Amino acid sequence: MLWWAMSAPAPAAATAAPAAFILLDPAALAAYKTAYKAGHQPEVTRVQELLSEANAALKRGPYTITTKPQTPPSGDKHDYISQAPYWWPDPTKPDGKPYIQKDGLRNPESEAMKDSDTMSKLCADVQKLGLAYYFSGNEDYARQATRLLRVFFLDPATRMNPNLNFGQGIPGINNGRNFGIIETRHLVNIPEALALMNGSPSVDAAVVGGVQAWFKDFTTWLTTSPVALPEGAAKNNHGTFYDTQVVDFALFTGNTALAKTTLQQQTWLRVPVQFQPDGAQPLELARTRPWNYTSMNMQGWARLALMAPHVGLDLWHYATPDGRGLRAGVEWFRPYLLGQKKMDKADAAGTSNTLALDVYEQASRAYPDLKAAAVFAQHPDFKPVPWAY
Repeated sequence: MLWWAMSAPAPAAATAAPAAFILLDPAALAAYKTAYKAGHQPEVTRVQELLSEANAALKRGPYTITTKPQTPPSGDKHDYISQAPYWWPDPTKPDGKPYIQKDGLRNPESEAMKDSDTMSKLCADVQKLGLAYYFSGNEDYARQATRLLRVFFLDPATRMNPNLNFGQGIPGINNGRNFGIIETRHLVNIPEALALMNGSPSVDAAVVGGVQAWFKDFTTWLTTSPVALPEGAAKNNHGTFYDTQVVDFALFTGNTALAKTTLQQQTWLRVPVQFQPDGAQPLELARTRPWNYTSMNMQGWARLALMAPHVGLDLWHYATPDGRGLRAGVEWFRPYLLGQKKMDKADAAGTSNTLALDVYEQASRAYPDLKAAAVFAQHPDFKPVPWAY
């Protein structure tokens, strides 16, 4: 058997424990649900919007990567494949190979490979369906979510193999590389969705245990594969999101020791590398899409801070002797969100404030003196919800 091959998941034990919340705050969710049931605004409007989105998800899917037209180098369509988005044909070469990098400019060729899009849609729909079940109790939502999970992770004919050996390959250079791991960052939605659907007869021990078995195999790949390991050594947002996945999936599969050592031995050491004392992120600011990448990277840091208490750690309040830490990183965004400053370099593509505002809202719970209300007042269309992370 090849070193990367993963066995099909064994039947889950009938006693598989219900999934637990990892990123979401059950108390905040319960309070929001109580307000919704009592007819309060804006909770009623936002949950109704959510239910509408979930109703659309009832009609989509199932999702699978096995129907793609491309065949990975392994010859197995169960293997995920994608092409590096910022690499283009070299106009000086007859066949364009090896490709050359144009940071921030997406090559349309990469969009012809749909595995990344398929996984993103799966994660988004399962999240919406899980939330809809939580607020409504309608079994249709849980039943559809379970159907999507079975097809993508469990059914032998359609399941994805738990590896990213062929993620973000570059024509003429390699078949796959560690940078593809950023494309699986949305998988953190799956454990939360299962926790939201606890109590549903559709989400039985076989589903929970089977999905956990897949995530356990994928975590093994993340932490042992020579393709994956360089991602853990990446200094920028790629390293951040590698940690978020390893920690989240370790917590989901009961490996708290791995979650804690990853945070202590990798995440903590990233703070002085990624942040300046004033909270700036020089590695992200150097990119062609600085606002996008600083916001996205802070989303990863917020997720790590939300997970750290599960193993008795506090990342929100950690700081180096010269002040580098998440508090400074969050406050760096403030003058930009208030319109008091503009970025020195505009993004090469369109931007959004949503990620930065979500992080600011999450941080306001850890830092009650953050004075977040003034920031949100500048963005009246932003509606914070307890299921953003």
